[in-house]
Amino acid sequence: MTDLVFITGAKGFLGRHCARYFAGTGRIAAGLGHGEWPEEERQRWGVGAWHSGPVMVETLERLADRTGLPKTIIHCAGSGSVGFSYDHPHEDFLRTVGTAVDVLEFVRRHGPDIRVAYPSSAAVYGTATSLPIAEDAPLAPVSPYGKHKLMAEECCRMFGKEWGVPVAVIRFFSLYGEELSKQLLWDACRKAGRGEFSFFGSGAEERDWLHVGDAARLLLLAVEHASPDVPVVNGGTGQGTSINEVLTMLGDAWSPGSAPQFTGQARVGDPDRLVADISRLREWGFTPRISLAQGIREYVRWFQAQARHD
Repeated sequence: MTDLVFITGAKGFLGRHCARYFAGTGRIAAGLGHGEWPEEERQRWGVGAWHSGPVMVETLERLADRTGLPKTIIHCAGSGSVGFSYDHPHEDFLRTVGTAVDVLEFVRRHGPDIRVAYPSSAAVYGTATSLPIAEDAPLAPVSPYGKHKLMAEECCRMFGKEWGVPVAVIRFFSLYGEELSKQLLWDACRKAGRGEFSFFGSGAEERDWLHVGDAARLLLLAVEHASPDVPVVNGGTGQGTSINEVLTMLGDAWSPGSAPQFTGQARVGDPDRLVADISRLREWGFTPRISLAQGIREYVRWFQAQARHD
């Protein structure tokens, strides 16, 4: 019998890439999230069934009534923006903590054999005192977004300890790739298209960039490690790259010789340096496959193709 996977937020950036990857392994992906999704498009991403609605116990149960109970839930729904968490803290809490609790409660009610993979964030670490950051580093998030992610992690640990719900948590660092229509690379491509190339910060800020294709592979591996002990692993490459280097690569891919300029003004809630210690990830047998240079070139080609179609 083919494994059934529920993916919350399947229409979003990480969710749709997970659906495509999981479907490619022979699993059946069913999605839950906001908005209608034309059948032809969602099937192109490997989503066989789609339920439009908020992530709640009741909507998960309605989806299960149509498809049967899943063996796996990948909880990709939730907030994905530090800025949004400052402007809308209540909604950010509900999207992140509230939806996580509903997923865990659904599993508690319908069988602890359902495994859950929860994509958390390196934002739970806050401002790092040393690099690379290991999973046992102090947790001191500086933004509501990071604090809500940490709360969701605590909920996962509670449901694991009290009710035996098997969960694995992946603290993703900087995810990027085709279909991401926000954040740095999207903003940079839009500016490059207008002949502008100026950005916040100093350019020395350092991030650990993981391609979304590698992230989808990691989520499948996390499912295999899910347990009531709720293991936590960093989702990164173990290599830091400055924002200046990233934007220089993007500028060269767009138009050779494009050099980014920086205002020197930092964004609120953004730590200067976030680089993962991936020792635990290596113990799981995981190695990233897509280089940053390759991923940025592919992203620029995708963006330019989208612009031609608009």
